[in-house]
Amino acid sequence: MRHFFLAFILLGCLSALLPGCEPKEDLVQTSGSLSFVQDTVLFDTVFTTVRTVTKRLWVYNRNRGALKTDISLGGLGTSPYALVINGDAGPGASGVTVRGNDSLLVLVRATVGDNGTATAAKQFLVTDQLNFLTNGNAQNVKLVAYGQNAYFHYGEVIGQNTTWKTDKPHVIVNSSFVSGGQTYIGGVVVAQGVTLRIPRGARVYSHAGATLQVDGQLLVNDLTEPNAFAPTDTVKDTNANIVRFAGDRLEPFYADVPGQWGGIFFTPTSHDNRIRYAEIKNATYGLLLLNPKRTLPRPGVAVDNTVIKNISGANVSFASTAQSAVSLDTGGGIISLGGNVAATNCLLTNCGEYAILGYGGVYDVNFCTIANYTPAFLRKTNSLTFTDKSTDADDKTPSSPQITLRNSIMWGSIADELFFDDNDAYRGSLTVRNSVLRTTYYAGTVLATPGNPGLLDPALGNSLADPLFLRSPTNAGGKYDYSLQATSPALKLGPTFGSKPPRDLRNLPRAAYTVGAYEHK
Repeated sequence: MRHFFLAFILLGCLSALLPGCEPKEDLVQTSGSLSFVQDTVLFDTVFTTVRTVTKRLWVYNRNRGALKTDISLGGLGTSPYALVINGDAGPGASGVTVRGNDSLLVLVRATVGDNGTATAAKQFLVTDQLNFLTNGNAQNVKLVAYGQNAYFHYGEVIGQNTTWKTDKPHVIVNSSFVSGGQTYIGGVVVAQGVTLRIPRGARVYSHAGATLQVDGQLLVNDLTEPNAFAPTDTVKDTNANIVRFAGDRLEPFYADVPGQWGGIFFTPTSHDNRIRYAEIKNATYGLLLLNPKRTLPRPGVAVDNTVIKNISGANVSFASTAQSAVSLDTGGGIISLGGNVAATNCLLTNCGEYAILGYGGVYDVNFCTIANYTPAFLRKTNSLTFTDKSTDADDKTPSSPQITLRNSIMWGSIADELFFDDNDAYRGSLTVRNSVLRTTYYAGTVLATPGNPGLLDPALGNSLADPLFLRSPTNAGGKYDYSLQATSPALKLGPTFGSKPPRDLRNLPRAAYTVGAYEHK
């Protein structure tokens, strides 16, 4: 036994000196080729000079042994495409080993240059190919991007009355810049006393974090413009005349993703703003009136026939350092800190925190639909929230808001979509009439109840019945439609309270008693 043990140790020592057997998957073959799941890496519409998202290309070796391959771009140094292979950036790599029955990840991104046609609004094609040479076998994967020329706004202060052209989209790029001794962090600033007009059909896309700051006046699709959007046109969701504000990622994945850019905000010096026939989507906030000191006259905006959707965010910051002491930990469709808001024929939906959030100020919401469903995440905040408190830490004095909610639908995914903080203090300036409401807080019928404005008092004409949207997250999948079913209680709620616009959000003629943004077709 002792001799056997010694022999075993000797054998072990000898085996340690022998050359190891290399695994078959590491042995390099002199034949064979690679395979690919896709033959094309496609980038959807990309604005010129803006880097695309990074796409992944998986390269597979289906052979038992390893393969060595040379990888290169067809355009080499002139290609708009860039690669990252095994963690190294460059136009290609030589002698890359792909083990047997293993894979290689190649990252591809592009920066598309201007195609030299200054006024071209249409897309243009930018192509190249990714070449693989393996054991004499030449293979390639096509690289395709659709480029789009645009007007780019990098840290721009608009210092004179300006009308943006509509032959190409406008892209606002987030940047830090100094103008007139003032530091800004955002994108575009409309100076005090200056008017920016954005005519019908304009497209405004913003990069991550970018904002449009209005110290002066903003007019979107306004009736005072030459050839303004006619008030009798029938408007479809795809109408080319609608002014659209969105993030600058145009890939389908980003079509409904909130928080892709900052939003539009108005400072205390802003005045007489009007937004008509517009769509504002995928931002941290849609519209923000920033008057934390509650100075007079208040900044104000009238919003007509506009859709605000897919809004969510936190840690809101502002372009002007003069406002840097103000902080909000929330996003919202319309946020007002001591401003005036008049909204007519508007839809607010998929706002992750608030559809309308008001600190003091004046609000008139008329013939609007708040359909605040957030199917992708759980929301706990009330869609319409108002308070007399201030966001200014040094200001402890309450400022009672003046609130008129009328002829509207205020609905959503939680049981209470209305909250009037400290409402006894401003009961005399709170009016909710002739509307469909989702609330349990204020379902009382006695107006004098402390803390409860009694919104079901028969004299107010309100209803708690489900408005029966045509397609919502509760009754349908796919694309939602917040117009009304034929049996909706919102079609015959009661006589209009106050003024009634002659047409609805889509410019269909209004019937006698329908409330909300949409007339039944």
